[in-house]
Formats: sequence, C-alpha cells, structure tokens
Amino acid sequence: MRALPALIVIACIVAAAAYVAAEPGSVVLTWQGRHIYTTVARLVLGVVLLAMLAAALFHLLRKLLGGPRAFLRARRERRRRDGYRALTQGMVAVAAGDAEEARKFARKADVLLAEPPLTLLLSAQAAQLSGDEQAARTYFKAMLERPETEFLGLRGLVMQSLRGGDEAAALGFIERARRLRPRTPWVMSSLFELQARAGRWAEAEATLAEAVKRKALPEPATRHHRAVLLHEQSRAAEAAGDAREALRLQAKAHGVEVGFAPGAARYAALLRVGGRSRHAQRALETAWRAAPHPDLAAAWAALFAEATPVERMKQMARLAAANPEHVESRLALARAALAARLWGEARRHLETLGARPGDNAPPLPPRLCRLMAELEEAEHSDMAAARAWLGRAATTPAPDPAWICGACGGETPQWSATCPACRAFASLDWRLPGGGARRLSPADGLMPALPVPAPWRSEAAAAPLEPRLTAPDARR
Repeated sequence: MRALPALIVIACIVAAAAYVAAEPGSVVLTWQGRHIYTTVARLVLGVVLLAMLAAALFHLLRKLLGGPRAFLRARRERRRRDGYRALTQGMVAVAAGDAEEARKFARKADVLLAEPPLTLLLSAQAAQLSGDEQAARTYFKAMLERPETEFLGLRGLVMQSLRGGDEAAALGFIERARRLRPRTPWVMSSLFELQARAGRWAEAEATLAEAVKRKALPEPATRHHRAVLLHEQSRAAEAAGDAREALRLQAKAHGVEVGFAPGAARYAALLRVGGRSRHAQRALETAWRAAPHPDLAAAWAALFAEATPVERMKQMARLAAANPEHVESRLALARAALAARLWGEARRHLETLGARPGDNAPPLPPRLCRLMAELEEAEHSDMAAARAWLGRAATTPAPDPAWICGACGGETPQWSATCPACRAFASLDWRLPGGGARRLSPADGLMPALPVPAPWRSEAAAAPLEPRLTAPDARR
C-alpha cells in the first residue's frame, strides 16, 4: 500500500512520455529575431533538465550561505551532548564517592554547558564529597538566586545546617522551602521536628495537623507526637502560672494517648493538687491497663502518701488488678509489700518473677536482684544473702528496661521530649536495651530529612519514616 502512490506517479509520467512520443508535432521559438525549431519531446526534456540544474544551483547556494550558521549549530549541539555526558558521569562519581572525579566532571560540564542551574548542584555535591563545606554553601546559596534551583539550594542548606548543628538556621531554610512547596513530605516532617526541638509547641502541633491533613504523615503514627506536644504545652502553661490551662492541656494529652506514662503521671499529679483524687485514680488505672510503668506506680503511691503502709499495699493491689500478670504489677506489689513489712507477700511476688537463690538460677534484671537483697536484709538480717543478691545485680547480663532513643539508640534514666544525645523529638521508648537505633541521624544521606516520629516511622511510622516497641509491655 505504501508503494501505490509512487506507482501511480510513475504510471502518469510513463503515460505522458508515451503520449508526447506518439504525437511528434513541432515547436517554434522566436527570440530576438531568431527562430528555433524543435520537437515537443525535446522541449519537454530541455525544460526538465533546466529545472534540475536550477534546483541544484539553489541547493548549492543555500549551503554556501548557511554553512557558518550550520557549523556553529552543530558545534553547540556537540558541546551540549558532551556537557550532558560529563554531567551524568559527575553524578555517577558522586554516587560512587569519588570526589576528585566528581570535581573534574563538574568543571567540564560547567564549561561545556554554560548553564549554571544544571551544574551548580553537581558542583555543590562534589565540594561536599571532598569536605569543602564552605564551597558547597557558596554553590547552594547561588542556587537560591534562580527560581528553578531555589528549592534544591534550600534542601542543601538545610542538610548543611543540620550537619553543623545549627538548628535555628535549618529551621529558617525549611520554612522558606515550605513556602515554595508546602506539600512535600520531607519538608513537613522536617519542619515539625525542628519546631518541636525549638520548643515551639503550638506551631509544631499546627504543622503536625497540617501534615496529617495533607497526608504527608500517617495519622495513627502521629498520635504519640501530639500527646507529647500537648504534654509540653501543659508544662509551659504551668510554668507561666496558668494551672487551669495546664490541666486542660494535660487532660487532652491523656485523651490522645492513655498509655503515655509521663503524661498520665503528670495528669494524675495535677488532678491531685486540684483536689480531684478520684479522677486521678481513674486516669492512672486506665494508663496502667494500657501500659504499666514505674512512673505510674509512683504517681499512684503519691495519691496515698498519708495512708499507712498496709493501706498503701492494699491500694497498690487495686492498681495492679488493672493488669495483674504484668511484670510491673508484680514489682509494684513487691515494693509495697516490702514497705508494709509483709515479707511473705513480697517474696511471693518476687519468686513469681523468677527470683530464686542459687548459682544455676537464670539471669535476673538488676532491679529484681536489688529487691531480693532488700528483702533478705529486712526480713532475716542476712547480710551475706543480701550481698550475694547485690553481686548478681552487678553482674547479671539481663538488663532493666530504660528510656531508649529510637533515633540514636542512646539510653537515659529520665524521659524527656527530646533525646539528650541526638535531640530527636518524641523518640524515647520504655523498653529493654538492644536492637539498635530505629532511625537515621539528621544529616545522614542526601535527603536532609530529620529523624522523624516513630512509627512516621510507621514511624507505626515514620515513614516512609516500624513499630517502636520490642514487647507488649515495653511502651513509653
């Protein structure tokens, strides 16, 4: 079918030629008094030859006149092709960690392309790879002056600021990046983390809500972070002398996450100060049912500080009934029984947890060994047995649970909103040590994203940001 038009044209030409040949006829041309006699076939052939000659001369003339321009265009295209090849090879060198090769190709691409938006990022990454942070910052700042590279420049400056520990500068850059692209997930998560680290709790809560609304973060994974934000806002309100607002915010935090032990303990303390002890008891029982923790047991004991030791033991049994088989329930009851001098009851709870003398006994956590040492000394005045238990506490390979940072893996005895070591927000979990950190440090990788909320972390994040617990009883 494709050859049909050509065949038709050829057939027409052949038919025309045959017709002209069959009709010899004659033609007379008169020009300046001269007469030229010829046949029709010769005239047609001459016209065709003249047309072909004219076309050839026109093509040659166009080549001669357009030659310089075509040469320059071909040269530019060749340089552009070589420049993009150098740019690609430079990116490969960055990925391979070859700083010298990356710098060489960055210079070559810059010369060949003469398009800074395409080469600034490669030059900046090559400078970072070679450890020249000042040069990298210069390139990133140059990128801010061009709309097409401004966002990439901000991304690089955020990463540099985090590596240098300048969180205030990083926050300023990330706020500017948010104005450019508010829907970008890493912008939302990083902005939230930096606002929280800076103690701007209300702003961080608003950012968190917006991130959930824009689906930049999964809503279930942000529950713990919102509870921590409300907890910190409550502390700030109390420090400002607004006890009513502090209680309101802490109640809200407790409603968001009842198993958040530091929040529940503080909520109970505020209720107790306000004369609402029954409400405090209900709050602690709810939290204990969700996730028992020593802080909750201490808050419960504070509610009955004026009672006798035996009465406090009875009240502790009431709290433990909310989660009777949990290890924290047994330990809380053992401590209360020791305080009430109910030796048999204390020993029963401790032995239920595996506390038995003997070299062949399985390893026990240090706190359990210390309670047994206290029991032996108080009940029998057996200092030798007490020392033996203290020796086991010092050498046992079985650790006690602690507040472990999901970002850096560091341990701390007290909970805080940010990790004392790496300053990751809401990253501390009450669990057994070991298992490693859950998240990367702020400056790792090419993305400037901060350690994000644990399961944003899914952090749940989190996100993709992975449950933070290692056992059902190892919560906040």
